[in-house]
Amino acid sequence: MWEGLRLQVFFLCLGAALWSAAAASTHRGSGPRERSHRRHLSLHKHRERGKEGQVLHRSKRGWVWNQFFVIEEYTGPDPVLVGRLHSDVDSGDGNIKYILSGEGAGTIFVIDDKTGNIHATKTLDREEQAQYTLTAQAVARDTNKPLEPPSEFIVKVQDINDNPPEFLHGPYYARVAEMSNVGTSVIKVTATDADDPTYGNSARLVYSILQGQPYFSVEPQTGIIRTALPNMDREARQEYDVVIQAKDMGGHMGGLSGTTQVKITLTDVNDNPPKFAQGVYAMAVSEDKVPGEEVGRLKARDPDLAENGMVDYRILDGDGMNLFEITKDSETQEAVIKLKKPVDFETKRSYTLKVEATNPHVDPRFAAWGPYKDTTIVKISVEDADEPPIFMAPSYNFEVEENAPAGTLVGRVHAKDTDIMNNPIRYMIPRYTDLEEFFTINTEDGIIKTTRPLDREAQAWHNISVSAAEIGGHHQDAKVRVNIKVKDVNDNAPEFATQNEVLVCENVNPGKLIETVSATDKDEMAHRQHFHFSLAPEVANNHSFSLKDNRDSTASIFVIRKGFSRLSQDVYHLPIEINDNGVPPMSSTNTLIIRVCSCDSKDTILSCNVEPFILSAGLSTGALIAILACIVILLAIVVLFVALRRQKKEPLIVFEEEDIRENIITYDDEGGGEEDTEAFDIATLQNPDGANGFLPRKDIKPELQYPMRPGLRPIGNSVDVDDFIKTRISDADNDPTAPPYDSIQIYGYEGRGSIAGSLSSLESVTTDSDLDYDYLQSWGPRFKKLADLYGTKDSADDNS
Repeated sequence: MWEGLRLQVFFLCLGAALWSAAAASTHRGSGPRERSHRRHLSLHKHRERGKEGQVLHRSKRGWVWNQFFVIEEYTGPDPVLVGRLHSDVDSGDGNIKYILSGEGAGTIFVIDDKTGNIHATKTLDREEQAQYTLTAQAVARDTNKPLEPPSEFIVKVQDINDNPPEFLHGPYYARVAEMSNVGTSVIKVTATDADDPTYGNSARLVYSILQGQPYFSVEPQTGIIRTALPNMDREARQEYDVVIQAKDMGGHMGGLSGTTQVKITLTDVNDNPPKFAQGVYAMAVSEDKVPGEEVGRLKARDPDLAENGMVDYRILDGDGMNLFEITKDSETQEAVIKLKKPVDFETKRSYTLKVEATNPHVDPRFAAWGPYKDTTIVKISVEDADEPPIFMAPSYNFEVEENAPAGTLVGRVHAKDTDIMNNPIRYMIPRYTDLEEFFTINTEDGIIKTTRPLDREAQAWHNISVSAAEIGGHHQDAKVRVNIKVKDVNDNAPEFATQNEVLVCENVNPGKLIETVSATDKDEMAHRQHFHFSLAPEVANNHSFSLKDNRDSTASIFVIRKGFSRLSQDVYHLPIEINDNGVPPMSSTNTLIIRVCSCDSKDTILSCNVEPFILSAGLSTGALIAILACIVILLAIVVLFVALRRQKKEPLIVFEEEDIRENIITYDDEGGGEEDTEAFDIATLQNPDGANGFLPRKDIKPELQYPMRPGLRPIGNSVDVDDFIKTRISDADNDPTAPPYDSIQIYGYEGRGSIAGSLSSLESVTTDSDLDYDYLQSWGPRFKKLADLYGTKDSADDNS
């Protein structure tokens, strides 16, 4: 690289010297007016007088040499002299100062203000900036006044080969079809060089191939890669790695170079025919296989890809063309041989097929390489199997007359064993096909008979199945459909098609058509068979209605009198005979109900009921029923309420006379003792039976009867109340049959004239009494207060 750089500097200096010598000779041969054409830039203004004496002003001159050159990447110890500026007004006495401005002035380029020499102080790179525009001017040193107008010039950076070529878009990937002709274009690669393409050969590139020969080549000037060998086969090799070099300096020695990789892939073309691996394929199929089942597979291999490697199959020839078919598995590209019709081991035991495999997409460029197909032989052997019996018909259709007696012959089915053994057959009717068991079959000969008379109107068709199995076989059976039609017998009389009432106005005119009746028959109607209508004999001579047979299975009903009245008769029953003229003929009498209604003048029916003549208020039957229902509901509510109010709750414990807990009565005044019998009897507390025994209860049944507690004795008339209460409390606490609630008794009135008197102390203190209260001392500590009060008074009276 440096060797090339030194050569370039040498040639540059030589060119500059020759150019300077030419400029000097030009200067010597020119007149005074052309002295400013020297190598250095002149900024002097010339004035010339014209032929007529006027002064002509010439503007700034643009010389061809107003460009300076400096070589890039200079690394010498001293600044590079770019050039020298000189003005004609400069006499060399130092009174003129040169000024430099513009791009890089003062930093990259400096000027000697006395001599005008311009130097480059830094290393320049043309790839960063190719030229600099500067402005020079000569001014007076003492006043800085311009002596000449500014002059602009350009400093160009002269290029050297310091940048190698680069492939900006590498690595490259390309595809080319296999079997392409020599010289087929594959891809174009392009390298770029940052050096100046207008100067020298620094950016002149030449391409060459370093790797990938002899398969590919590259054009030196354009970089186009082409195939170099014929018949490159993808199936032999699919990918190639190619290395391309780009070298500047026109590829000469000393030039810089760069490389890139190109991966070239051969694409597939249909250049290979399909090929079977074997000339003969052997397969087997059992005779019990059903059509559509697979027999075997074979495959013709094609090394091509995608649609180029697709293979189609067909049967060309063979004795099994009608029994077998061939399809293709699109995923595996295999030929699938399937059974088209059943095969029979006893009839034929082997078949031969000739199968062809072809390419559906043939490239016409390689058609001469064909043929793109292959054939093989497929031999199919039939294997024996225990087959079920076969019926002689795919289905059977029989007819039997309606109402035929039990045991009537319906028909016969027949099946046979196709195996070599030819075993006998057993017949039966599966019960799920004949749930009501209308038919039976002879197990040996397959004769079907009825078990009861059949009714066509109940079921016109009977669809049953008959199964046949080999006796002593492997329990394989065959089934066949048997369709039995019940033939119709005229055993049903005709009847009205509809049972609607006919409405007639009271003021209907005679001769008016009021209804057209039709009939229906459950039996089948024969061709051109019609129903015939007539009035029953008992009403044939009635004076109200007449009938006309329309002879089209309908009849018209007419009114023959005027003046119907609902009050006298609101409903008429007209019996009509209907005959079907069948074999045997059947007839029936049907009653047509005719109701008389009230109508307006336009024969619009207003009412067909009798209520308007009975109820003056005009209430309908529905309204009366609603009113009666409301009254019944109200009465039921009242009765229920009264019954609930009168209901009493039975006591849980039954006393001899009455449970005093049912009467909890509070009195505001005091009673009269034993004379008070309105609330309770004081003798209850003195009842010896209640004190010593247990009272019966209704809610539970006591399991044990507790004996009288020891130490208890019958209480006489003189009762110790304190002991009595303690005893009752103890009994209640220890009684397991006692209710789980407390009994509250309030004694508010004691009666008048009680022996014990009032227990209140409000009047006892102020009332004189002859009673002796000493017995209170024996009542225990609970009555001690009363004993002290009354006992103290008595003792005080005695002392007085």
